[in-house]
Amino acid sequence: MPTHEVTNQVPPLLGQDVFSSDPTLTEGVDRWVPTERREAAVSELTDLGRLAGTEQAAEWADRAHRTPPRLVTHDRWGHRVDEVDFDPAWHELMRTAAAAGLTAEPWTRDEGSGDHVRRAAGFITWSQVEPGHICPITMTNAAVPALRHSPELAARWEPLLASREYDFGLREAGTKAGVIAGMGMTEKQGGSDVRANATTAVATPGGPLTGSTYRLTGHKWFCSAPMSDAFLVLAKTTPEAPPSCFLVPRVLEDGTRNFFALQRLKDKLGDRSNASSEVELDGTWGALVGEEGRGVRAIIDMVSTTRLDCILGSASTMRAALTRAVHHTRHRSAFGALLVDQPLMRNVLTDLALESEAATLLGLRLAHALDEGDTELTRLGVAVGKYWVCKRTAPFVAEALECLGGNGYVEEHGMARLYRQAPLNSIWEGSGNVNALDVLRAISREPASLMALLKEMAVARGQLTTLDGAIDDLERDLGELASRGPEDLAAGSRRLVERLATTFQASLMVTHAPAEVAEAFVESRLGAGHGATFGTLDTGLVTLAGATTLDRSSVRTS
Repeated sequence: MPTHEVTNQVPPLLGQDVFSSDPTLTEGVDRWVPTERREAAVSELTDLGRLAGTEQAAEWADRAHRTPPRLVTHDRWGHRVDEVDFDPAWHELMRTAAAAGLTAEPWTRDEGSGDHVRRAAGFITWSQVEPGHICPITMTNAAVPALRHSPELAARWEPLLASREYDFGLREAGTKAGVIAGMGMTEKQGGSDVRANATTAVATPGGPLTGSTYRLTGHKWFCSAPMSDAFLVLAKTTPEAPPSCFLVPRVLEDGTRNFFALQRLKDKLGDRSNASSEVELDGTWGALVGEEGRGVRAIIDMVSTTRLDCILGSASTMRAALTRAVHHTRHRSAFGALLVDQPLMRNVLTDLALESEAATLLGLRLAHALDEGDTELTRLGVAVGKYWVCKRTAPFVAEALECLGGNGYVEEHGMARLYRQAPLNSIWEGSGNVNALDVLRAISREPASLMALLKEMAVARGQLTTLDGAIDDLERDLGELASRGPEDLAAGSRRLVERLATTFQASLMVTHAPAEVAEAFVESRLGAGHGATFGTLDTGLVTLAGATTLDRSSVRTS
């Protein structure tokens, strides 16, 4: 006999059009994708958004997460194979991402095509389903600018990296419809200090690869996505030399397997659907990318592109958490009213919605700069955005999880997975300190990048006095940097990057967001309208922007 009736429970979050439900995405595509390409882009993104909201996509995500990859070092006869076995759901996620053009396709388009913005919108949309498989998708996209340091290698590999065909399995690249790329830079003793790498490379002309061939020996502490077809790897040609960059394929051009010994898969906090490994190289063939001793210069182009995806991925995680929080509070009652109508909950949700929109807008603006070939804005803007947006994601998801109460702590509601995922992008491609110091380096060595960022902020001048004052203060303090000692500069770099990021976001919001939303963001982030945690907006700002932000955060079904 039943003891109770199930009431006041939230229905499943299914049937959502993830792309069309997000005005920041749709407006960004309308704004920055050229007219002649816009209709096709919107149609494609709408299809992807509808798939992202289906029960099928949710099932793929659950299976990929609950059935983690398995390392297979040897076959049944004892031969070393060094393969990774995945649940079929992983391959469905990968296949969908590739088919949506989320790998390296934008690099094959003309400058000004808007394809990096189209990809960024698709990336944010599809990453909300399951972010772990996005790691190899990101690296495949980011490999192209690095490989272009060697035109011969780029000509061979770029069409395969840009393919919309996902063709899993270790075979010679020339026989495949598409390939996936990874990277192996960090080592036990060095971490982010890649100049401390100890892997060696010995020139061996006439090897079974296109380009100048070398034999590599060493150990890589973090090798992302070891099932990939090829990797960009750093190694030294002499112990004293700066690192060089090499393309290391898993299968050589003669069809034999390159030596690439997977020692173990990492047992990670989050990103559990994706394999991360330790790898031994022992006489492993690699082709030189760029010039000897210039590997950091080659690989930094990959890193910069990957950092942009860190921003997009974190914005995606924020949006996924916000969507779940809004959905829950629109269907759950407490103390005589729906949670969404409770004044304090409305403060929290409004605050989260402001943060989410600013993060997404920042990522799309930088993708547009990439489309336009604006390397000055992307140089500093990506470093600033990577630090701040990724840093904000963990507390953001923690607050969104609280909106669900105890249900948020239970796996089947999806927030626990987002919570574990949230810190990743703050670590990947340089932790907070590394990025903060990189911002100082860019300001010092590439002053045109700072001028480009300040020029972007200046577009929003004259709209809100709080923003104008923040820009004035920032310009004054930046002008005084030269008078400060290096230790003082380094110690204060996080505060500087935070100010650059929030002022940049505020200027974008004033230029592109609804007026009431922009004003609430500016007064809370740059003025006195905010406390130390989310949900501490001045009540007047909640009244000003709450209805608009919640409408822009609503779940819409296809």
